[in-house]
Amino acid sequence: MAEEINQARRHLVRMAALAVGAAQFGMTSIAQAQPVSKVRIPATAPQTSTGFASLKQIDAGVLNVGYAELGASDAPVVILLHGWPYDIHTYVDVAPLLAAAGYRVIVPYLRGYGTTRFLSPDTPRNGQQSAIAVDIIDLMNALGIEKAVIAGCDWGARTANIIAALWPERCRALVSVSGYLIGSRDLNKKPLPPKAELAWWYQFYFATDRGRAGYEQNRAEFASLIWQLASPKWNFDDATFNRSAAAFENPDHVDITIHNYRWRISLADGERKYDDLEEKLAKFPVIGVPTITLEGDANGAPHPEPAAYAKKFSGKYEHRLITGGIGHNLPQEAPQAFAQAVADVDRF
Repeated sequence: MAEEINQARRHLVRMAALAVGAAQFGMTSIAQAQPVSKVRIPATAPQTSTGFASLKQIDAGVLNVGYAELGASDAPVVILLHGWPYDIHTYVDVAPLLAAAGYRVIVPYLRGYGTTRFLSPDTPRNGQQSAIAVDIIDLMNALGIEKAVIAGCDWGARTANIIAALWPERCRALVSVSGYLIGSRDLNKKPLPPKAELAWWYQFYFATDRGRAGYEQNRAEFASLIWQLASPKWNFDDATFNRSAAAFENPDHVDITIHNYRWRISLADGERKYDDLEEKLAKFPVIGVPTITLEGDANGAPHPEPAAYAKKFSGKYEHRLITGGIGHNLPQEAPQAFAQAVADVDRF
């Protein structure tokens, strides 16, 4: 972890030097990109887009990351992070809206999804929260991105929270569905009321060998069930689901998913190189970057109440409730509202 932190510091020094050089020669760099001026995202119906035109691949940290990219290469950057069991198509309508608004939009597959692969067969298939956040910092370094608006949903929101908390110099602003999601294994050892425990039924299923085998054999059916439970009013069609389900065929998907949920409740170890980061996260650090949190009015997945996390954001902050039967996969169900939040938070 010390080496990873040193690499990040070296990257910042290099980017600063590039920025100075660019200023001397009257050039523009990504590091100097200014927030997009005030924009109004047009109303857009969900499922307007059916996919991304192409994907790119880049080596970043322990991964070869697959990602979609839209917009001008010298525009201010937005990174959009998906969750489980979803994929980059969470942002299939959001990304074009932001590109049209003047952003460079990066939408990566997380470890264990789509075309993202581990560079070495010996790397632990680790799903702990800090490892996924380091993946995104490594991706930013590989792409030469000093700073970005980082926005996410589900696992992606947690990852965005972590980056904003631990690397605020890399996060220009934050959009987070369901607010503050940084976790603590010590806190997760404490039992919840029975009704709350019931909502986490799949976490207990994954804790068993039978559950792992069941997910391996029925990953698409399992994901479809989660989509229905988490977004009970979202009438997604088979084509929409199947585009995302293809990402679950990644050879590391089951290992990453099972490890993530077992790690959360202390049934699986993390990697020692992330211990320092996890120690910081266990203290639930306050996030100081400009933030908009979002919640759908029909979110069927476990999620905290906005009042429970409002004080975890010490900078400019706003919470928005998105109405109209919007569930857990908010960016795909309400793309205009999500894209507008990104554009607005960048002007805070």
